[in-house]
Amino acid sequence: MDESTVTQDFSIRACWMKRGQQRRLPAPPGANAFHHVIGALNWRSQQVDYTLVKTKNSETFIEFLEHLLEGAYPQKRFVLVMDNAPWHRSHAVQAMLSLYESRVLVIWLPPYCPMLNPIERFWRHMKDTAYANTLYKSMNNLLDKVQQVLSAQNTINHPLRLNFVA
Repeated sequence: MDESTVTQDFSIRACWMKRGQQRRLPAPPGANAFHHVIGALNWRSQQVDYTLVKTKNSETFIEFLEHLLEGAYPQKRFVLVMDNAPWHRSHAVQAMLSLYESRVLVIWLPPYCPMLNPIERFWRHMKDTAYANTLYKSMNNLLDKVQQVLSAQNTINHPLRLNFVA
């Protein structure tokens, strides 16, 4: 479980250019515009539950946890792999998690070890697929593409789906 930031200030990835010619990339309009995706990867099904939010804080994180624990999987047991973001460690989040301690096991990652969180691989895939080296005219267009990639992950045999096993 983790968050990722979606911004019009696109990710630049490796690309081919003719020798002596450098690819020019225009400055994105509204480069300061951004949204966040809070997501949880179901390791067995390889599906991602997610929500788009304007801010990352304890309140939005708790709302997402409630969505998972009460709405999407009301009777399931969980193993949550989380980093040490301040909103994950807040008193409000700890109190909320204590209400579900019979169903939830939290594994706290060591500091500065995002590679240990399985969802980080999906965030990289999402950014590569949705907006690396791509300039969108508006934040809404970018968010549409991000949601397309997120939906594809939840559709078996979709060409945009990331296969974690391979």
